[in-house]
Amino acid sequence: MIRFNILPLLAFLLSCHVLFCGSGSGLAYASNSDSLQAVCRMQPNTRLEPGMPRVYGHILFRQSGPKEKLSVTFRLYGLPADSQQPRAMHIHEYGDLSRGCDSTGGHYNPLNVNHPQHPGDFGNFVPVNKKIRQSLESPATLFGKLSIVGRSVVIHEGKDDLGRGGNVGSLLNGNAGGRLACCVIGLRNPQN
Repeated sequence: MIRFNILPLLAFLLSCHVLFCGSGSGLAYASNSDSLQAVCRMQPNTRLEPGMPRVYGHILFRQSGPKEKLSVTFRLYGLPADSQQPRAMHIHEYGDLSRGCDSTGGHYNPLNVNHPQHPGDFGNFVPVNKKIRQSLESPATLFGKLSIVGRSVVIHEGKDDLGRGGNVGSLLNGNAGGRLACCVIGLRNPQN
């Protein structure tokens, strides 16, 4: 007969609950300060058609407290030199890149609202000299139950119609087209 001591398992599960769920503060417990930073290292979709742009770079997220605005800085490269095509960017549900950007799921929509009111709807970006270099404030958060840490960011082939396309796809995802590149949002070491 195999004997199993359940106390270490219970202690582990309790610590996970306090770390990620306690008092509705989620990942705030994982930080030694009131400020959190996260990074997302963009990589081309592994399922791109030949001739499609290979976008890479990073996105930096900074939030000085759970009630403060989230600052987002985009530094992306590899877009076509001759294109002024606006590109949509959104936070998606899952941080799963096992099937390239196709396994990231739909738009992150924890409040079950129509597009473009999802917390991770960043809008459209026009590349300049093959780059997207821009900063903005977002209603998304790195803290608590609605934290975007562990989710993904996807840059799309086309422009987001901002929910004005007159069809179901427009209200779900802005009819922004295929997925060019993606990354997983992870907490950043504040010492770096």
